[in-house]
Amino acid sequence: MINITIDDQQILARENQSVFQAAKENGIKIPHLCFHPALKPSGSCKLCGVEVASPSGKQVVMLSCILKVKENLEIKTTSELVRTHRENAFNRLLQMAPDSSRIRDLATAFDVKVIPPPTGCIRCRLCIRVCKEIVKAGALKMVKTETGPKVVSEPGLCIGCGTCANLCPTHIIKVTDQDSVRTISIKEEVIGQLPLERCEGCGKMYATVSFLRHVEESTLQHPDTKEHHHLCPSCIKLMSNRAITEKERIKK
Repeated sequence: MINITIDDQQILARENQSVFQAAKENGIKIPHLCFHPALKPSGSCKLCGVEVASPSGKQVVMLSCILKVKENLEIKTTSELVRTHRENAFNRLLQMAPDSSRIRDLATAFDVKVIPPPTGCIRCRLCIRVCKEIVKAGALKMVKTETGPKVVSEPGLCIGCGTCANLCPTHIIKVTDQDSVRTISIKEEVIGQLPLERCEGCGKMYATVSFLRHVEESTLQHPDTKEHHHLCPSCIKLMSNRAITEKERIKK
């Protein structure tokens, strides 16, 4: 057996055993992703780095899945040098797989700070501008957060028109109609849930009550405003075609 020290704890390791295997057998946790006991270690993920003394005496980080144990080897798994190495290794992996929950969960387990997950938002402000300038609901705004600017909703102002989703260039704003309710969300964050109105013609759920009320209030003072009917676009088009046909018939 070979005597080694890991984090000031003396343990016995077998000859030709890797530092990673010796640590694992003694309950000492080292992060890893690419190691598998049935395969030869490759050190691809770079997460399992530990601090050891080089032949020159300088402290360096080496990959524990490849590093073999030797008599009186002293290893550190939580030093500042190791933490810096781990942070760089985790972030390098997240550049290739930014949405990987496994990598992020592993980083959290080892208290490693990593780059925030991407939201898909490019901060173009199209959603904010159209909601304020065209729809005139003012339901969205940009705020500063620890991870950078973020689009958030103004509580109670979303009317569920879906215009922001139609204009979003990266399609991260979604509109979902289910069980007579329209849900507006930015990625996984819900910014509005509103009841839908039924078309008086075909019975289809087609627009939110809040949106229809907003339209009525916005056009109330318009001189050409007529009695409002809750009709979906398909029924409006059908009735318009019928009106045109009837007008042409009368002319004949």
